[in-house]
Amino acid sequence: MFQTNRRRLLTGAASLAAASAFGLPARAQIGEKKDKVKAAFVYVGPVGDYGYSFAHDQGRKYLEKELGDKVSTSFVENVSEGPDAERVIRQLAQEGNDIVFTTSFGFMNPTLKVAKQFPNVAFDHATGYKTAANMGNYNSRFYQGRAVLGTIAGMMSKSGKGGYIASFPIPEVVMGIDAFTLAARAVNPDFKTQVVWVNSWYDPAKEADAAKALLSQGVDVISQHTDSPAPLQAAEQAGVIAFGQAWDMSSFAPNAQMTAIVDHWGPYYVDEVKKMLAGEWEPRSIWWGMQEDILEMAPYNPKMPDDVKAAAQKMVEETKAGTYDVFTGPITDKSGTLRAKEGEKIPDEDLLKLDWYVEGVEGV
Repeated sequence: MFQTNRRRLLTGAASLAAASAFGLPARAQIGEKKDKVKAAFVYVGPVGDYGYSFAHDQGRKYLEKELGDKVSTSFVENVSEGPDAERVIRQLAQEGNDIVFTTSFGFMNPTLKVAKQFPNVAFDHATGYKTAANMGNYNSRFYQGRAVLGTIAGMMSKSGKGGYIASFPIPEVVMGIDAFTLAARAVNPDFKTQVVWVNSWYDPAKEADAAKALLSQGVDVISQHTDSPAPLQAAEQAGVIAFGQAWDMSSFAPNAQMTAIVDHWGPYYVDEVKKMLAGEWEPRSIWWGMQEDILEMAPYNPKMPDDVKAAAQKMVEETKAGTYDVFTGPITDKSGTLRAKEGEKIPDEDLLKLDWYVEGVEGV
């Protein structure tokens, strides 16, 4: 494994384009068998965030461990969503990678643009919805874990008020806020979720400030859809409970963290590269969750009351069995409009464009 030099990625396009005119070997077609696959990963944050990008990089390492010398990987971290991403993705395609995994929602359009320019390179985009002849997408049902966190929050909060540090108001994040609140209100109908937007996936200073602002408003639970351990550390100092994001962050807050959503991308990456090796790769669109083990909960804090552990675990088991879904009605939004009738499940196509908030959500 090597980490791609970021400066070279952003400045070397012209020289590589010139080199291609001097007889570089032709790239194998996507549908051809390969002896070895070269795979690249693009991360929105640092691999040391101990959250979302860290989880994807653990998946990359899992891929290397499972496939050995049949795969070589590289990654670029701290890539901004937008023009910067397009340059990085294009450079990785020019460098001869067989498949490029782009792992943040804001990479979707840049990935699609580059995919059209490199038809013999496979692209896989995480958390988006667009596809092409050589571009698939993959996602995790993060909201299933958010519901477990909401159950714990609703049962353990003494104030009945939880804080939620949110990144951007995209469907994935809205979905998480709603799932958390629905589950919390199922055990405490008066529970409120106070949201603070930081407009960043990873900014420890902003995340810490947001946590402190929420704590000053009387919340005694901190949840987050941002990627650093800073909110957990603020919760630890304040003596309230909190939850990790995308990976087990208990080492940063052994008393505060009750559990965390853990993202397991490795098996998916192995599956995709095996298909590349066999010449069987085709773009697909998957949305997996607890049933497929792409998502699990970190170990529960021993300090959690037994009845809370039992309720959380019951939700996990019912989710895996397909007998529970937090987006099953009756569900009413903030304006009082009924969004799902008794027993009616909100369809996936509606969840993937969710832009409204349930009763109990504040600050949005």
